[in-house]
Amino acid sequence: MLAAAGWLARIAGGLAAFGTFCTLALIGAAVFARYVFGMPQPWMEKVGGWIVIVIACLSAAEVQRRGEHIGIDVFTERVRGGWKRASDAVGVLSVAAVAAMLVAAGWEAIEFSLLVGMMTEVAGIPTWWVQLALPVGAGLLVAVAVAQAAAVLRGRPHLPPRPRDH
Repeated sequence: MLAAAGWLARIAGGLAAFGTFCTLALIGAAVFARYVFGMPQPWMEKVGGWIVIVIACLSAAEVQRRGEHIGIDVFTERVRGGWKRASDAVGVLSVAAVAAMLVAAGWEAIEFSLLVGMMTEVAGIPTWWVQLALPVGAGLLVAVAVAQAAAVLRGRPHLPPRPRDH
């Protein structure tokens, strides 16, 4: 289960990395159009913002898989044994719970957008297309966190091995 969730998280992380390059190119083109040709393209900024939302949503699962979310280092670095396992379990289950709430909130936003026929300012693109990033990204985060929780509760490692410091 952990391997499958990790595989999905890595794919999502790769898509987010690709989105970062797309955003860089798009915003670079927008700056070039505005300041070199004097022809601002507001749609480029809007689409760049949408891609940033997708990047953030898709990246969350990969960051969780790597164990790179914010932790209270003063606490997490000092806890050992059964307390460490309990601390890890509470942490990943908390992430899963919050991510599940984000899935629900994302679907609610999509349902509302569909109900009222909400469209973006750019080419009449339906708003729910952009909003879909939240429940998809949060769903991936739930999958990773639940898989990590299962590993922790079975006494198995839930994070990938870290490279050794030299």
